[in-house]
Amino acid sequence: ANSRLQHEYVPSAHLSAACTCLAWAPPGGRPPPSKDGPQRKKRKSEVAEVDKQLDILAIGTAVGSILLYSTVKGELQSKLDGGHDNRVNCVRWHQDNCCLYSCSEDKHIVEWNAQTCKVKCKWKGDNSSVTSLCISPDGKMLLSAGRTIKLWDLETKEVYRHFTGHATSVSSLMFTTVKPMNENKPFDGITGLYFLSGAIRDRLLSVWYIRSDRKEKNAVMSFTVTDEPTFIDLTVSEVKEEPVKLAVVCRDGQLYLFEHILNGYCKKPLTSNCTIQIATPGNDGDSTPKPVPILAAAFCTDKQSLLLVYGNTLQPIIEKVSLNTTESHVCLIRDIQKVLSLKTDVGLTKVKTPVVNSDTKVLVPGIPGHSTAVKTPSSGKEKKKNKRKPGETEESIEERLEALDIDVSKVKTPGGLPQTDSFAVLLVQGLESNDAEILNRVLNTRKESVIKNTVARMPIHAVIPLLHELTKRLQGNPYSASLMVRWLKSVFTLHASYLSTLPDLIPQLGMLYQLMESRVKTLQKLSRLHGRLFILVTQVAASETAQDVTEVNQTAKLVYEDESSEEEGSDDEMIADKDSDENWDEDEEKEEQSDEQDMTVEKEINGDSDLEPENESEEE
Repeated sequence: ANSRLQHEYVPSAHLSAACTCLAWAPPGGRPPPSKDGPQRKKRKSEVAEVDKQLDILAIGTAVGSILLYSTVKGELQSKLDGGHDNRVNCVRWHQDNCCLYSCSEDKHIVEWNAQTCKVKCKWKGDNSSVTSLCISPDGKMLLSAGRTIKLWDLETKEVYRHFTGHATSVSSLMFTTVKPMNENKPFDGITGLYFLSGAIRDRLLSVWYIRSDRKEKNAVMSFTVTDEPTFIDLTVSEVKEEPVKLAVVCRDGQLYLFEHILNGYCKKPLTSNCTIQIATPGNDGDSTPKPVPILAAAFCTDKQSLLLVYGNTLQPIIEKVSLNTTESHVCLIRDIQKVLSLKTDVGLTKVKTPVVNSDTKVLVPGIPGHSTAVKTPSSGKEKKKNKRKPGETEESIEERLEALDIDVSKVKTPGGLPQTDSFAVLLVQGLESNDAEILNRVLNTRKESVIKNTVARMPIHAVIPLLHELTKRLQGNPYSASLMVRWLKSVFTLHASYLSTLPDLIPQLGMLYQLMESRVKTLQKLSRLHGRLFILVTQVAASETAQDVTEVNQTAKLVYEDESSEEEGSDDEMIADKDSDENWDEDEEKEEQSDEQDMTVEKEINGDSDLEPENESEEE
């Protein structure tokens, strides 16, 4: 494989009807190939290899027409019109070389007769746009995909099987096996085969299994890569024990190689066996190696080597590399600057410098009579060297300012915090140098006015690095997160118009959005927990205050005792006891006397006065 351009064709209406897809016609008069690679691939790297075999190239356009271009004659052979009224997404040749299938944004699939250039059949393929097609190895079935994948019977134009598909538009469909793995059952040409599908913005490549029943519609296994796949090539498994080799080129410019035997369901996504990268050596001038993007990759016929296409799309480099899957990561060092050195003719430069003697004086616009000496231009080979000699000492900034007649005392700022404009300069310096000390000094500011002025005066190119730094610090402790939220508020308030113009704003702020969303989700639970804890704390505090009120200490703080009072009190008590006894006797006597007096009074009242004792005795 060489990297020279063999053929170039530009359609006359390439501005109004841009080319959207292409497919090589299968070799004429040959049996149907067991490998569906050349007829389906969209790579220009195989033009030189199969130039004798592949003659016709079908090119789909953005307006719905299909161009048939002959690479041998170097001219447009025919044009297929009247099938689609919108962009053609995919073109596929049938094995018999006179039939062509195409799908479009207009939701339809068209079967063309390439010889008569007319539509043989047209039917609706999906409710949305159909983005990819693939013909089965026996040529009797057709896979189509928009988001869901359908398997069509080409004779009846009816759906044979449905598959769930992907969340986004399917960009690639290809069969991975030509024979079923279970050789005991009879083969009807389609049952038991596996096929692969990939979608845009989807990092999973799904493998589907065609069953005899309609029960299972999901993928049986999947391959995972780190970025969106842009180019896929594979080796078809023809024997039961032969593994399928898969080469996936991603948008990040890396190549992932998979090797797996398709033998049923696999739950976990399979990771790559080998990753291939290309980088520059980084010797001359620039010591840092730079990655070189891989544009496409294709397996050779021996299935043991790869054709790699890398470098620039205008002038790609094609190289054949042998596979070594024992190492999980391979980095190829290629110096593409030497290969792609653009030659510039020095004699054709438009800028010419006059030859001037040292004594000549040239008048300069400005003050009349002012003149300046013109320096003769130095040759391009000589380079200025500003390096100091080992013995010299570098002048300080203060000495340089004195040499410029600038008052140093005015330049020096008084002690304390720097002003807002210097805060913006410090912030940009800290972001460019990734200096944690400078960033801490600036971002730990609490004054709202200082934060707003700093964000307003910082340059536009530093907004995204500042957002990345704030996102990183938001994941730290809550104290720093509360400070970073103030900066985020100012950035979004003052630079919203700039952020809305960025095309890649969603991936740039994806981590920040997920971080904020996760914290907002826990806010409701935390508020409930805060409310319950608040109730518990208030109840505990109320019970403690209630206990303090009931348990009042009622013992006397001070007791005064007098000894003399105690003795007198005891004597008085003795006297009182005696008086009480005497009073008791006197009381009894008084009661008896009173009773007698009462008796005499009653007798007197009754007329029965007491007789003298003598009389009483006489009467007796």
